[in-house]
Amino acid sequence: MGDGDVGRRTFLAAMTGGAAATAAAGTGPASAAGHAGHEDEIRALIGRMTVAEKLGQLQQLAWTGATGPGGDQTAVAEAAARKGELGSVLNIIGARHSNALQRIAVEESRLGIPLVFGLDVIHGFWTTFPIPLAQAASFDPETARTDGEVSAKEARSNGVHWTFSPMTDVTHEPRWGRIAESSGEDPYLTAAFAAAKTRGYQGSDLTAQDRVAACAKHFVAYGGAEGGRDYNTVDVSESRLRNLYLPPFKAALDAGCATVMASFNTISGIPAHANSHTLTEILKEDWEFDGVVVSDWNGVGELLPHGFAADGADAGRIALTAGVDMEMVSTHLADHGAELLASGRIREERLDDAVARVLGLKFALGLFERPYADESAVIEVPTPEARKAAREVAARSMVLLKNDGGVLPIAPGTSVAVVGPFADSRDLQGTWAGPGGDRFPPVSVLAGVREAAARGAKVTYGVGATKSADLIVVVVGEGAELSGEAASRSDLSLPDGQEKLIAAVAATGTPFVVVLLNGRPLTLGDWLRTAPAVLEAWHPGIEGGHAVADVLYGKVNPGGKLPASFPRNVGQLPVHYNHENTGRPHDPENPGNTYVTGYLDVDRTPQFPFGYGLSYTTFETGDPKTDTPRISAADLRRGETFDVEVEVRNTGERDGDEVVQLYVHDPAATLVQPVRRLRGFRRVTLPAGERTTVRFTLSAQDVGFWTNALDGRFVVEPGDLVLYAGTSSTARKYCTVVVT
Repeated sequence: MGDGDVGRRTFLAAMTGGAAATAAAGTGPASAAGHAGHEDEIRALIGRMTVAEKLGQLQQLAWTGATGPGGDQTAVAEAAARKGELGSVLNIIGARHSNALQRIAVEESRLGIPLVFGLDVIHGFWTTFPIPLAQAASFDPETARTDGEVSAKEARSNGVHWTFSPMTDVTHEPRWGRIAESSGEDPYLTAAFAAAKTRGYQGSDLTAQDRVAACAKHFVAYGGAEGGRDYNTVDVSESRLRNLYLPPFKAALDAGCATVMASFNTISGIPAHANSHTLTEILKEDWEFDGVVVSDWNGVGELLPHGFAADGADAGRIALTAGVDMEMVSTHLADHGAELLASGRIREERLDDAVARVLGLKFALGLFERPYADESAVIEVPTPEARKAAREVAARSMVLLKNDGGVLPIAPGTSVAVVGPFADSRDLQGTWAGPGGDRFPPVSVLAGVREAAARGAKVTYGVGATKSADLIVVVVGEGAELSGEAASRSDLSLPDGQEKLIAAVAATGTPFVVVLLNGRPLTLGDWLRTAPAVLEAWHPGIEGGHAVADVLYGKVNPGGKLPASFPRNVGQLPVHYNHENTGRPHDPENPGNTYVTGYLDVDRTPQFPFGYGLSYTTFETGDPKTDTPRISAADLRRGETFDVEVEVRNTGERDGDEVVQLYVHDPAATLVQPVRRLRGFRRVTLPAGERTTVRFTLSAQDVGFWTNALDGRFVVEPGDLVLYAGTSSTARKYCTVVVT
């Protein structure tokens, strides 16, 4: 072990994403669903259970086939619950329905063990918040916590105990539809949002009737799918696995996340559902996670088409042995477990461990004491308070990409024409909108603009109305069906002739603003040059139209930043900010040199970089400063920290928000490092003309890195560190700290 090495079972905090993320996330237990306090009860129950009942606790069946391929398992679930051979059901909604099934399990089965009910509550139950990618654009983890709190309250009242969220996948691939469910391309930002969302769902007491168990998914590296094609292969080094993909999961677990879901992809040739290195060695041994690992939909069964299992019995054996505790939808463990146990192909100790984890979750949720939802306390509609929260989060998540000539905010008395395929659309909810997505239509942009316009200001709708308007609002983007699971796209431009519409509007000569409603970074094309103003509104949820209008009219000064880079064209991908340098990096000061990494026919930079976003006011950041120009690697390993301060000033005439960002680069390391790594961010609100100083505290977690050692080696090496600070990932101002 070298001078900078830290062993496998120590320095686990290095996986949380750094000191600033830890400060933002707070602290929490390794798992909110641990066995602590219930060991005797769990041991006693397991001692009374038959093999069939044990295997049943590891089975999750679907109430419908709505979230994946396959048929209706409703009748099967009722029969299994009655025999005490079922642990969980997903997709059952409504206190009356869940209570009816729960009574079968509790009152008719031999041992009366309650079921745990799960549902994909991704960004809202009844009250749909902006998609997670949009929330990440707020650069304010409190937005995710708010979503989690509102969603948990609505879901638990309707009989749901367990949500399959937060999605903590990091991705550099906007073609991948599930980028909409993610927090983008950066592990530090994703870690902060994963921790906040977990705390929003779970609070401090999972037995509370307004909280649900969270599930960090998808473990792991799902966002690295080749070509952005969903479910595709991921070939990843150990160092990239540990430095890029794992930190957000560790942050969620440190915040108390009760469960983890395995991912669909292979990890360097081993399917995630069969990967003992990730599920057992890292998750359960190194991180000491004592919660439940659940498979994804039919993930155990898919070991067969992966070519990793010979038959169903083999798939069940491999998954359980690797570390999967509960099988979703497919039934290989339930079907073959007794035979596998009798033949010695699975161990009784491992079976009992998985059962104990499932029972521990049920105890943590208080289901043995209170198995039924209170049918008199069901929340049936989004409350005014929930709608207000969703509206505020949506506005806080929007990113102003362009505003030439101060077209925005819209001045009082301006006559406005609203045009475009999404102007009066109900399609603002985005992917995985929850049951509320169908039941409660969102506020459209047209409706929001009409309500926000000053009294007497004319608001018209349709292309024909553009001739008499002072300003045109063009609402374009992609429908919810074009992003999310199984919605990868090879073309990221605006679909359905929308670019032609923008060109026609530009030809009128009337000032206009383009509002984008989408679930991923898009390629914006030639129309971007002609558009005076562009607002990235994402899929903003149930109050989206109001939130868009709040920003357009200046009630809210936009302060969001991009959580993922926008490419110039698809051929440029991947184009993330935190890439590694080559021996021939692009030199913007020498554009004539073509013997560098890049393409001949497109600029080597993204259209808009990570961390970018404008405001209706202007800001200026000073040079980063530190009182610790030198610090030893040994002191850092012992827990010493150092501070970096950055002054930011509102130089404009409006109050507004700015996100101060701190990036670290290690220019000479034993493993080539990214050109920049986000290690701190702070969203601040400043009155016009005011200034403040933002302080970031950095530790070993922020300056070290994991090596390629399979047993997990974290190193802090001597050398210079360059600390960049500013308002995007292209910040130029820096200071240097020497690690001795």
